[in-house]
Amino acid sequence: MIDAGELRKGITIELDGNLYRVTEYQHIKMGRGSAQVRLKLRSILGEHTIERTFQASERFNQAHLEHRTMQYLYRDGDLHYFMDTDNFEQFPLSTEQLADTLGYIKEGSTVEALTYKDKPIGVELSAAVELEVVETGPSFKGNTASAGSKPATLETGIIVHVPFFINTGDHIKVDTRSGEYLERVS
Repeated sequence: MIDAGELRKGITIELDGNLYRVTEYQHIKMGRGSAQVRLKLRSILGEHTIERTFQASERFNQAHLEHRTMQYLYRDGDLHYFMDTDNFEQFPLSTEQLADTLGYIKEGSTVEALTYKDKPIGVELSAAVELEVVETGPSFKGNTASAGSKPATLETGIIVHVPFFINTGDHIKVDTRSGEYLERVS
């Protein structure tokens, strides 16, 4: 059990028989009344978002998610197939379940899948991933790292702003939390 006052962004809880991840958290203290907690919750299985207000003294069941190493195999329409590296079992995840992590996963890459009661519900990425630049504007002599940036399309289809010295074919590290360029990988 976890108190409402201990909830933070990213924690997964069970509420009304469903799994929800806390996406926004706000602690409210009114003049005379008791403290309240306003939460924005995203349903993990139902793919919808709700906003609820609770008393700070309320308690919730924290969902215990397991991490399993899986390899991203391929995409088939709206489904993305992953294989458990331990028992070679394959699991599909929908585009909605992967949400914003999809732009950082390439075929053949290994990810940490989140499972609840042996059912995959999403993936957790490392802080940075290495991707190849497939398209970007030309570089000009004299451009330096501090002179500015230009858009670059990466192998997964996402667009990241990179320094002018980055060329097509270069491998770069991208921060998966912010989507920003970190460094060129040699």
